[in-house]
Amino acid sequence: MPSPRLILASASPRRQDLLATLGVDFHCQPADIDESVRSGEAPLDYVRRMATEKAAVVAQAHRGNTYAVLGADTTVVLDGKILGKPTNHEDALDILSRLSGRRHRVITALCLSAQAEINVCTVATDVQFVPLTKQVCRAYLATEEPWDKAGSYAIQGLGGAFVSEIRGSYSNVVGLPLAETWELLRARGIATALTPAGD
Repeated sequence: MPSPRLILASASPRRQDLLATLGVDFHCQPADIDESVRSGEAPLDYVRRMATEKAAVVAQAHRGNTYAVLGADTTVVLDGKILGKPTNHEDALDILSRLSGRRHRVITALCLSAQAEINVCTVATDVQFVPLTKQVCRAYLATEEPWDKAGSYAIQGLGGAFVSEIRGSYSNVVGLPLAETWELLRARGIATALTPAGD
């Protein structure tokens, strides 16, 4: 049986780059869904729901075809609350000020929908920030980097200078945990550079 063709239900360039690192043959189709947090919804429940809904919407559009769909969602959590992407300069400054000198958690949920079977997993990474002055925050916000990132920073870019310690998956913080993604794909027989089709 041939390896299912893979669709990444995301427009994130970081996820595309990370998935490409695994040597996967895929194309992208972002899912148009409401990403609002429900009242009282826990961060873990939220990312799992988002990843599952993204995969489901795209899978529905390709019903009857032999596509596998990978949905993913990443969020930053501080004091049990979700810190999303910044809406404006003041919001981004507030987020960075709250993260300053503190440890936060980055959670990603993955959902692979393949051949009428759905597999979901979550990955959490703890990240410690150095103390940040308002001047440093403003200098960072003068760059293009933080504006489409959960938590208003990119660990793989200039924002990596804020991180003094990380416990867990680095690629998870970027947006796609590679070990868990590879395991999901391998379990469904989707070829990667490490596990060619049929292996």
